[in-house]
Amino acid sequence: MMVIMKQMRQSQKMNAEECKVVRVAAAVIFDGNRIFATQRGYGEFKDGWEFPGGKIEEGESPRDAIVREIREELAADIVVGDLITTVEYDYPQFHLSMDCFRAELAPGSRMKLLEHEAAKWLTADEMDSVDWLPADAGLAKMIRNLCDK
Repeated sequence: MMVIMKQMRQSQKMNAEECKVVRVAAAVIFDGNRIFATQRGYGEFKDGWEFPGGKIEEGESPRDAIVREIREELAADIVVGDLITTVEYDYPQFHLSMDCFRAELAPGSRMKLLEHEAAKWLTADEMDSVDWLPADAGLAKMIRNLCDK
């Protein structure tokens, strides 16, 4: 089941001519009842927490993008599962469209932080313990609520 989440701040809405759309894919990596979160180590959103992933390149599927991004950011291989949701979020300078997939580490694969400054495995009860980036915050809440059921 795919759910579309729309998170918009009225003061930040952009008209269609101004809006740059950035398409990304994110991995919600599970290990039993724990979920992997990373802290950005660079750029405008440095120090914010997110689900790992990145931009979808031209001609690349969202699934292929997330596999590539996890290799580049975490030197790990993952098994990509179902699409959880697509988050649509308006930042002041761009519109983010983020396809979020359930994933697990591939057997024998280990993660190494290559671009992030920190990472944590979080249980559903710990999902509010980090300062999520705005587009990831709603996804974190949704995952916490799904785990509580």
